[in-house]
Amino acid sequence: MNAEARSTPTEFASIFRRAAVWGPALLCMLADTDAGNVVAAAQAGVQWGYRLLPLLLLLIPMLYMTQELTVRLGIHTGQGHCELIRQRLGLGWALLSVVALAAATIGSLITEFTAVAGIGELYDISRRLTLPIAAAGLLAVVATGSYRRVERIALIVGLCELAFFAVVWEAHPSLAAIGKDAVDLPLGNSEFMYLAAAVIGATFNPWMIFYQQSATVDKMLQPADIKHARWSTGVGAIVTQFLTGAVLVAAAATLRTGSLSLSLSSVGEISNALTPVLGENMGRLAFSVGVLGASLVAAIVSSLALAWGIGEVAGYRRSLEYGPFEANWFYAGYLICVVGTAVLVLLVRDLVWLTIAAQVLNAFLMPVVIGLLVVLAVQVLPESVRLHGWYMWLIIIVSAIVCALGLFGGVARLR
Repeated sequence: MNAEARSTPTEFASIFRRAAVWGPALLCMLADTDAGNVVAAAQAGVQWGYRLLPLLLLLIPMLYMTQELTVRLGIHTGQGHCELIRQRLGLGWALLSVVALAAATIGSLITEFTAVAGIGELYDISRRLTLPIAAAGLLAVVATGSYRRVERIALIVGLCELAFFAVVWEAHPSLAAIGKDAVDLPLGNSEFMYLAAAVIGATFNPWMIFYQQSATVDKMLQPADIKHARWSTGVGAIVTQFLTGAVLVAAAATLRTGSLSLSLSSVGEISNALTPVLGENMGRLAFSVGVLGASLVAAIVSSLALAWGIGEVAGYRRSLEYGPFEANWFYAGYLICVVGTAVLVLLVRDLVWLTIAAQVLNAFLMPVVIGLLVVLAVQVLPESVRLHGWYMWLIIIVSAIVCALGLFGGVARLR
């Protein structure tokens, strides 16, 4: 009895430790199902039915493989992504990576705040009120001075995205239609390829790589945690793509009839289109909760990724374990990101094309971001966990194919 009693605290500590390891990956993946992802998926479902659903699901392995490399790098080097690039590849590559990160983050934040404004306007609340409230909330969460507190709050908010599963459940999609669309791919259509590029860019947000590695370091995960970190990354990759797929399927099932092709122009239109599935009030509430949860989590994650990245290149203190007055440049960078884009969105119309363009931009940034990730995994990691052999070539080949598809789709519309 005494031996069992003495072992209980250790067992509980082990359980809590395992649960804590899951945080960075799950938060990163929930953030990936952001407003841009929702809008791109809804637009894809409306215009092309279920045809882009197979692409969404086929991206799961690559999403896992790339994010798992960030886990390895964070755990075995104890350094953030930009810091490693600067130290091992030089300042020029580090600055290029920060520029790519900044472009992706600004595009993402504009998308998230545009979605917040759109949801508020569904309930006749002016963006002049919703945007300052959202920005203040994001600043308050990060000012807690603890990564774990920020992570817990963000995870709770992010779980609101599960509302999308309720929407697709009630949409009753046709399995026969899904199977038919899966083999009917208009690869020669520039509009189809452009949306394919948007789906790819929405899946591989560059700030995900920077965030998960820096969060792994900030949380001080150790080599013994790698197994659970990999599991959490795999589960997160599946969940985020299934959530996005749920939006696509619901939009295709409720909006597209035969050869009818609609074009959505706002987040509000997406909500109104899906409300018949659950009823006007419940449908609007479910969609609003899901989009707000996704947008706020993505805003936290992308802003932190940029603040961490700039700090790693500039060399100033960059941890949520320091208070705002101990790491003033780190928090100042976060504040500028959040407040600056919130103010910008006050002057931008709530258009879906802007959101989709931001996702296509991510597709153009992918070759640089993933290329640097693979180089680091090959050169920097200890021999026992270094990327090599057939798995290295698998990642390179798969990444090259997906990047080429994204680039081709992005420029196809310009022809």
